[in-house]
Amino acid sequence: MATPSFCAIDFGTSNSAVALPQGDAMALVPLEGAARTMPTAVYYYAEGAHDADGPPRAFGRAALAAYVDGHDGRLMRSMKSILGSDLLDRHTDVGGGRSVKYADVVSGYLKRLKRVAEGAQGGRALTHAVLGRPVYFVDEDPARDAQAQAALEVCARAVGFEELSFQFEPIAAAFDYERQARCEQTVLVADIGGGTSDFSVVRVGPQRLRLADRRADILGHHGIHIAGTDFDRRVALAGPMRALGHGSLGPARADGPAREVPSGITFDLATWHLINTCYTPAVVAEMRLRKADYADPAEHRRLMTVLEDHLGHHLADLAEQGKIDLSGSDGRRAAEDQHDFDLGLIETGLHWPMQRGEAQAALAEDVAAIAGAAQETLRRAGLASVDALYFTGGSTGLTHLVEAIAAPFPQAQRVQGDPLASVAQGLGIHARRVFGG
Repeated sequence: MATPSFCAIDFGTSNSAVALPQGDAMALVPLEGAARTMPTAVYYYAEGAHDADGPPRAFGRAALAAYVDGHDGRLMRSMKSILGSDLLDRHTDVGGGRSVKYADVVSGYLKRLKRVAEGAQGGRALTHAVLGRPVYFVDEDPARDAQAQAALEVCARAVGFEELSFQFEPIAAAFDYERQARCEQTVLVADIGGGTSDFSVVRVGPQRLRLADRRADILGHHGIHIAGTDFDRRVALAGPMRALGHGSLGPARADGPAREVPSGITFDLATWHLINTCYTPAVVAEMRLRKADYADPAEHRRLMTVLEDHLGHHLADLAEQGKIDLSGSDGRRAAEDQHDFDLGLIETGLHWPMQRGEAQAALAEDVAAIAGAAQETLRRAGLASVDALYFTGGSTGLTHLVEAIAAPFPQAQRVQGDPLASVAQGLGIHARRVFGG
């Protein structure tokens, strides 16, 4: 019986990757030029004719470029966050009088990954796939978590995958780490991405590398729905959103203390998958009527500029860059002591400074929760310590987050995996075991 045509897909909140068989190994597919990962982003153009695949769209870096260049349309990111929510079956406006179903946004992106991967192997159709999944799509809700995986399966089957298998992302990362393990070890894998922080304790070693059944080696796993996009939101709310009134008090009142200005709108503007909901005519009209709730008219004026000019994603990009600069998490330079948010698109000459200590304070609660999840994983595994810590995922560049996770394990070896590719490589290893014959 011929080996099926298979791949492994790491469908991430921020970035995605695909692994294909290459000889006796698995290799990541170049998805955009030489880049082996692609931003999980789709840009729907407001103008242009439909083709066989649907409305005119750009994917990945091209989608982000279309947004930055100011094309008329709509940028969609963090699509993974939609899984398990009641948004999945709803339609959303993408400009030009068009609307699309959120589920079709996910399917369309998966179809793009599949098409590029098929092109990389000479056009042979891919029929089998391993897909990564977080430990929990939805925290503390098994029913919705199962619903999220089922929804992802429906989307994957809709683009032509006939056989699917799922694997936890941190366990896949452990398989990637195992290739360099020189002896049997217990490793705590910390996979901190854009949407979830996932942990697994796995027994690895050169003698276990080719075992088909690894269930006995998975000693414990746990995760929480806090990660990179939550850090961005925290930084946005503690920084540039304050220029829009977040945290400010309204005018003095004769019948009691001044009330805080509306915060729901700034929370939504700081949450990637909710930003576009802030631009509906009903929301804009409501916030226009809330002017009297602001003691400082400039704060309300700036908020309305953001809503009317659709600058929410611009603010989100500024917050992400501020987080990177204040933590040094791009690995190329030391963390800044202060970051200056340039808000000139909102108001000419407007800037908002933020100190590194302010950013760390804004992230403290999330960092503590993630470090606590790591400890809970050890408890579930019945262990007091591990031999090694393996860090992967884009958010493991935050030094103080890594230090918080590692602090209880001073004797453990620390290893930094490929932040964006370790999970995909491990999923590829698993895919070969499942489908490779």
